[in-house]
Amino acid sequence: MLLSDAITLIKHPSVPSSSISTWADLGCGAGLFTQALSTLLAEGSIIYAIDKASVNRLPDHFNNIRIEKTQLDFVTAPLPASSLHGILMGNSLHYVKEQLAFIKKAEAHLQSSGSFLIVEYDTDRSNPWVPYPLSFVSLKKLFNQAGYTSVEKINERPSAYGRYPMYAAVIHH
Repeated sequence: MLLSDAITLIKHPSVPSSSISTWADLGCGAGLFTQALSTLLAEGSIIYAIDKASVNRLPDHFNNIRIEKTQLDFVTAPLPASSLHGILMGNSLHYVKEQLAFIKKAEAHLQSSGSFLIVEYDTDRSNPWVPYPLSFVSLKKLFNQAGYTSVEKINERPSAYGRYPMYAAVIHH
């Protein structure tokens, strides 16, 4: 996926572009969605790029946004940031076995008006690369169970890896 594709997938009015904000990208991998998010945020914002693999290849800044790189397992370790405006999870929630418990843990790091921005494959069929998949219908049920009332699909695109499209959703109370 190109950076421009990732930007188009996650772009939404709930991502604040006019005021400085702080986000975490959990399971950031090589940083494609970290960089996409940085193009949508106001200059001076911060993104905590978190992954259990090495994050050293990510830049310290991208598009005038500071990138705080942290290598840790976001599922088991405490998150290094709190009072976040948002949590981005680009193709990483499908690695979390106990998803409801994880959402409760992660939301403790959000401001009361904070939101989740999720990118996943629109399937419930697991495979070796997507062990705990979440179709949009399943994602909506999961977040409703966690007490969220607004789960909105904001975009989708074909996947390069199969017949199931990728979607992006924004979730807030």
